[in-house]
Amino acid sequence: MTDDVTLLLLFSAATTASWLAVGLIRRVALTCNVVDVPNERSSHTIPIPSCGGLALVGINLVAWLLYGLGDSAMPQRHVLAFVGGSLILAGVSLADDLGHVPYPIRLGIQALAAIVFMFGFTYWQVLTVPLLGTVSLGKAGIVLSLLWIVGLTNAFNFMDGIDGLAAGQAVAAGFGWFVLGAIMGHSHLMILGVVLAATSLGFLKHNWHPATIFMGDVGSTFLGYSFAALAIFETQTDRRVAVAGVLLVWPIIFDASFTVLRRVLRRETIFAGHRTFLFHRLVAAGWTHREAASFYFVLPILGALLAFTWARGSPVLHASVGLFTLAACGALW
Repeated sequence: MTDDVTLLLLFSAATTASWLAVGLIRRVALTCNVVDVPNERSSHTIPIPSCGGLALVGINLVAWLLYGLGDSAMPQRHVLAFVGGSLILAGVSLADDLGHVPYPIRLGIQALAAIVFMFGFTYWQVLTVPLLGTVSLGKAGIVLSLLWIVGLTNAFNFMDGIDGLAAGQAVAAGFGWFVLGAIMGHSHLMILGVVLAATSLGFLKHNWHPATIFMGDVGSTFLGYSFAALAIFETQTDRRVAVAGVLLVWPIIFDASFTVLRRVLRRETIFAGHRTFLFHRLVAAGWTHREAASFYFVLPILGALLAFTWARGSPVLHASVGLFTLAACGALW
């Protein structure tokens, strides 16, 4: 088990490295005119430097390589599968940040990144879910895992719509994975959760309203991909972790799913830019950016409490977690 001092030093180092790296990227972005120019759908009114998420990608992948390749409990093939999929995803996302990549191409490459992870790492095969108990997925697990990775990748990207929201969600979810790792006695999960939380916090120092830099698709898609991958990875040890992984990011999943479904029912194009997500509606109703982002920062804490209960609860508690999650979604709507 990794000791507390080591984890504290790791958290401090990763937060500082992220903060410094994002500051450097901001200066380079300004010099090279890599900025997000506001339009009718934007929440900002002046051009803001973008691609700050490169710091999140770089530091987290270094952590995976340094820890994973030196840890006999984590096969090198698994580490390389995650890193390889991340680089594929980061490449197409950065290209879209710098220019424009048609959505069908981005979606196809995101699917490729998910496939690289699944077949180099693993996919969901047996899960324990509320009210249903243990479910054997068979080959259907491949499809479900693909939809989960690509879906959460895009959901995080959708949620990066106001200052501090996506990064705040990542801080809360990263800490949630850290605590789950502590409960399960998995040092690798504690370390990977700490680094995700720390790098997101370092970025958040630049991105809290008024933001001085945006993470861009390269950062938001990587965060979604990472949290999706952790939920699949840890399920091989404990079948309940899949549901816990969903609970840690439930506000993002619910907001994105609810909004996309509503647009489909209204026969609107789901890939076109818009300002109809629930967090957009909060701002339109008079909430400030800080208030909306803070609210969405608190919601994952509720999800974390549910996740910890689920990870170590009885069948009765499992049913309660499922019902309470549905109630929380209804309350957010």
